[in-house]
Amino acid sequence: MRQDTKLKGDVLRIFGEALQAADAGNAIRRYLTRSAPAVDGFLLNAESYEGIFLVAAGKAAVPMAQAVEEMVGVALAQEIVVTKHGHGGPLRYSAAIEAGHPIPDEIGEKAARQIRDLLAGNLTARDLLLVAVSGGASALLPAPADRVTLIAKQETTDLLLKAGANIHELNAVRKHLSFLKGGRLAKLAYPARVVSLLLSDVIGDPLDVIGSGPTAPDESTFGNAIAVLEKYNLLDRVPHSVRSHLEDGDAGRIEETPKAGDPVFDNVLNLIVGSNLLALEAAKREAL
Repeated sequence: MRQDTKLKGDVLRIFGEALQAADAGNAIRRYLTRSAPAVDGFLLNAESYEGIFLVAAGKAAVPMAQAVEEMVGVALAQEIVVTKHGHGGPLRYSAAIEAGHPIPDEIGEKAARQIRDLLAGNLTARDLLLVAVSGGASALLPAPADRVTLIAKQETTDLLLKAGANIHELNAVRKHLSFLKGGRLAKLAYPARVVSLLLSDVIGDPLDVIGSGPTAPDESTFGNAIAVLEKYNLLDRVPHSVRSHLEDGDAGRIEETPKAGDPVFDNVLNLIVGSNLLALEAAKREAL
């Protein structure tokens, strides 16, 4: 009985360490610090920037934003925090926006446009943009391209989900129907310093897939997006505006998402602050 009790205690302790490592707020606090980071994080010196801004999106956006607020304090000039309906919570400097997931809604679209209005041409090289991304961010910021309506994007997302498209395929399409995804958020923020704090829910932690990679070089193309729709026999079923937008992009009539080597990414630091792997490593350390 004593041995069983000890075993149970060991298991709970190991599991607890894994949960702590996966906690969204703790993840931010480990990687965003005011003293020399114990890991490869970001050393925040608020006095070095004229303005500090926060964009947070995902199901864990609120606890991530709360941790940023604690760290930055009154130096935080403005924040926009978007999470799933029912996942809101108190913030110091704004109210959390609750939007639709996994099917995007008008609230998410409005929030995405607020982010575009905040960033587009307004930030300078003396500003810092912190971007906190967690699972669900892609759907929560639908940000449809100018020629694509939200309804058309909703229909396309729904068709892909029902067809069984995986996250890589789904995001390849969504990135090319958006003005924020696939590195476009980083492009809007340029020339500001951008630090993305990413809570990954994707196996392998690919930067361009987590939240549809708003601050990462995009490895997919318009042609890849079309190939996904063809794979699931959806090219003739998606709304005409979606098909024509993707085909125009594939033909070079619409600018591609920014790729590796684009100067936009010289100012960007993408940090994986939490993932299944990090949780497993924490459990392993406690078990040894």
